[in-house]
Formats: sequence, structure tokens, C-alpha cells
Amino acid sequence: MSHELTASKIRNNPKFHQLVRQRDGLAWTLSAIVCVIYFGFIMLIAFAGDFLTQPVAAGSVIPVGLPLGVGVILASVVLTGIYVYRANTAFDHLIHDIIQDASK
Repeated sequence: MSHELTASKIRNNPKFHQLVRQRDGLAWTLSAIVCVIYFGFIMLIAFAGDFLTQPVAAGSVIPVGLPLGVGVILASVVLTGIYVYRANTAFDHLIHDIIQDASK
């Protein structure tokens, strides 16, 4: 089977369009969440620096900004994990179905 025919079968497959829609929707949603988290943290640094330098508890040497910064990093790791989980489950199943349909 020629590559053009296979590519055409894939592009015309409704499951392919479903995959693109789901993947793009998830990617844009997670990207927006990451941007809000990162830019929110940067805005705190820019406009609420005094708040970030306060200790987390009386007598503590750890500023509020430190756990918030760690939270930003952990949120990114969690959101990446969500994407990887979806890619390895729902998206992989759709890709498998698309390949099976194209090889018929």
C-alpha cells in the first residue's frame, strides 16, 4: 500500500480527528494551567514581595515563597504526569485503532 493512500486513510478516519481534538484540548488546557501558575507566581514576586519573604510560621527561617516555588514545580510535574497518563492510555488506544483501520 502506498504511503499517500495510508496517510489519506488516516487523515479521513474519524478516530484520527477525535484523537487530534482530544489531544489538542488536553494540551491547551494543561498549558493554560501551567501559564496561570507560573505567571501568578511571577506576579506575586513582582507585586507582593513582602508577602513572599514572610516566614511560614513564627520563628521559622523558611519564607512563604519557598514552599510556593516548590509548589509551582510540583504542579508542573503533576500536570506533565496527567498528560503522560492520558497519552499512554486513551491516546495510545486511539492510535492503535487508527493504525489498524489504515492497514485494512
